[in-house]
Amino acid sequence: MSTSRALAALLALAVSCPAAAQEADQLRVGMSGGYFPFTFVQQDELQGFEVDVMNAVGEEAGLEVSFQTMSFSGLIGALDAGRIDTVANQITITPEREAKFVFTEPYVYDGAQVVVKAGNEDEITGPEDLKGRTVAVNLGSNFEELLRELPYADEIDIRTYESNIGQDTALGRVDAFVMDRVSSAQLIAESPLPLALAGKPFSEIRNALPFRDDEAGRAMRDRVDAALDVLREDGTLTEISEKWFGSDITSPE
Repeated sequence: MSTSRALAALLALAVSCPAAAQEADQLRVGMSGGYFPFTFVQQDELQGFEVDVMNAVGEEAGLEVSFQTMSFSGLIGALDAGRIDTVANQITITPEREAKFVFTEPYVYDGAQVVVKAGNEDEITGPEDLKGRTVAVNLGSNFEELLRELPYADEIDIRTYESNIGQDTALGRVDAFVMDRVSSAQLIAESPLPLALAGKPFSEIRNALPFRDDEAGRAMRDRVDAALDVLREDGTLTEISEKWFGSDITSPE
């Protein structure tokens, strides 16, 4: 094939597939927009730890990042259906999720935490004291599964919440709630009602970005993972974490 014909063929291919070329450089990120300080809306602006991380990933990887907000319970379904490319909302790696999706390396390390009404932390000091009590978890989170794996799970009344989990605990409508320690500490700091950490974290949590387990999903996962590696090595992830939490939650150390 002559040089002119080869060039013409390449131009024709580019014209015929503009959408594919464009999509390869776009990353549609789903998040709830209601999970302070990870993702939340303030003065009509979406912001938080997850937003900063994904914007940094996009800049490093040469990706145009767009955010789509929806209820937390709908995020995994939207990913599965192809309406978004990944979920940045503190998605914990679990065996069930790993069977369906491919994950980046973890970028947040945390632990499950029991939270109670302030004053009750001497009565409920950890998960072993949840027997015979009502315990709240966020709908769609992995904490319900975590509680059901406890040997005395049949003695715990587990209730799922979309919101007001801290309020109902502080008002005594439930005895405690279980959430990751980082979010628990932030919720306590922001809550006008009295809440307290009950004991130490009782299970390690590793959060990462899930992608569909197909050729395009795996390719995008690898591209994002490479960007996260750079951001981890150059200190950007630590800097973002310090901004939002005053500590580094991006390292297992």
